[in-house]
Amino acid sequence: MTRYARQTCLPEIGDAGQAMIRAAHVLVVGVGGLGAPVLQYLVGAGVGRLTLVDGDRVALSNLHRQTLFREADIGTPKAKAAAAALSALNSDCMIDIYDAPLDPANALALVSQSSLVLDCADSFATSYTLSDTCSAAGVPLISAAVLGFSGYVGGFCGTAPTLRAVFPDLPDRAASCATEGVMGPVVGMIGAAQAQMALGCLIGQSPSPLGQLLSFDMQSFRTTGFRFDAAPDPAPDLTFIAATQISTSDFVVELRDADEISAPITATAHRLSVAEFTNQRLSPATSQRAVFVCRSGLRAWQAATHLRTYWDGEITLIATGDTPPNESQTT
Repeated sequence: MTRYARQTCLPEIGDAGQAMIRAAHVLVVGVGGLGAPVLQYLVGAGVGRLTLVDGDRVALSNLHRQTLFREADIGTPKAKAAAAALSALNSDCMIDIYDAPLDPANALALVSQSSLVLDCADSFATSYTLSDTCSAAGVPLISAAVLGFSGYVGGFCGTAPTLRAVFPDLPDRAASCATEGVMGPVVGMIGAAQAQMALGCLIGQSPSPLGQLLSFDMQSFRTTGFRFDAAPDPAPDLTFIAATQISTSDFVVELRDADEISAPITATAHRLSVAEFTNQRLSPATSQRAVFVCRSGLRAWQAATHLRTYWDGEITLIATGDTPPNESQTT
């Protein structure tokens, strides 16, 4: 009896499917609530190589849903703690760790070396960055999000439309598990579905997980789903960049006030609220790139959307992040 006998006996898997799982290199961005079931099931299934990307450290408030960690892990980098737990589960799996947040500056290098990407982060800026990067690199993306009692998981890019085809606009307000709360079992359930979609993608399951979205509402105990294979895929207009990618010639608008950050992101940045920018109707020079900066990316998106109504130049966004020390917002 082999380690994987209970899955290789399935006709949809067999030795050929197990070989595909073994040959895979999966990039997992976010080692939190979604990452916990995702990683345990992928390692258990025998994925050959995993790269874990997370710059956070384990906090006490994580433990109700981030079940890879123990109290002794508090204060430890999440990627490091997760790698230790996963190695104990399956020593045959090669695990690389990247103890830093994913951002638009490092995304392509991480994505391009992977056969599949899983978005387990609690950040729509990260989700859009991964979708744009995976689309450009031709790498499939399984993306999930959870808040409160509900969430979704979907298969994007590769042979399917991108995240922008299903979610062309950002939400009306910034919300995260840290600010709004989340039920641990709901995170675990959606993370397990994400892992199953990932394995289905690796073995070439039919119908493909790519182009499929599943939604869960565990307050009313309802699930729904639909395929979006033929959804129009808009070209990315408002894209994210990293702070290190700002140019001295950029027209920069700092939307964080002094209570959020003492100094703007650059010395020449215009420091305005979204309302102030809207009222003043400022315009960059024709040759400039507009860069809007805020914590989550939402205010930057709102200001950029307003600018787009009267200016057709290049616009980019920066989400600086708002994770307090020792307090994760990774689902």
